[in-house]
Amino acid sequence: MLYPAAMDGKQHNETDPFTHAIVRPPGATFSDGITSADLGRPDLALARVQHQGYVGALERCGLQVTVLDPDDRYPDATFVEDTAVMTREWAVVTRPGALPRRGETAAVGDELARRFPALFAMEPPGTLDGGDVMAAGARYFIGLSGRTNADGAAQLTRFLGDRGCSAVTIALKSLLHLKTGVSWLGGDTLLVAAELADCEAFAGFRKIVVDPAEAYAANCIRVNDHVILPGGHSHTKSALEAAGYPVIPVDVSEFRKMDGGVSCLSLRF
Repeated sequence: MLYPAAMDGKQHNETDPFTHAIVRPPGATFSDGITSADLGRPDLALARVQHQGYVGALERCGLQVTVLDPDDRYPDATFVEDTAVMTREWAVVTRPGALPRRGETAAVGDELARRFPALFAMEPPGTLDGGDVMAAGARYFIGLSGRTNADGAAQLTRFLGDRGCSAVTIALKSLLHLKTGVSWLGGDTLLVAAELADCEAFAGFRKIVVDPAEAYAANCIRVNDHVILPGGHSHTKSALEAAGYPVIPVDVSEFRKMDGGVSCLSLRF
């Protein structure tokens, strides 16, 4: 479904800088969200401080950050990445795979409608979380997970194909989302967890493989000239710096308790 008007076929240029991000701080019900981490309940006050630090990191990378109001109706609403797939020219509003999260897309869609000439909205029975979609220029990789089904992946693939982009699906085994285990660092380079290091879909990429002891660090974000990385992962930080990437560590321990990573906390475009 497209609204309010058809999109053009422009593709983004990977060398263009990101300029904007959308975030949403955790609400009062944050600790009631969906998690399998078994790391204890998050400290809401600390999570809010960490979120402010994360926003500061985005701003340090040159982004203008729009902060949406917290929404206590949806405990996982702070993980805004799952509600949309973004480029610099167009946006897709998703249909999250977890039923309690589907209402999260309304506020994000309203915000995006003010910025984009039209939005694509996924339709049932398709489900897709933004965390399952990794873009590498005009190439897209879509994880088939417990949150993203084949119909959702097919809808996005058709949309991308109409705009000159390619997409390939990857069946996940234990990862919550595709970007739980892989991050595009620009060009032909990926930061990748051991589970995906030999994935056929990533043949031809140069891979920085994360030490299994630091698997959580496989989820990071390249934002213009920097890589924002979860703090406390010294081996991964050193590997990135040795490869020429300036690193900004951020503390996201309370979001990790709720199955969230660095990429989950923002929509960047």
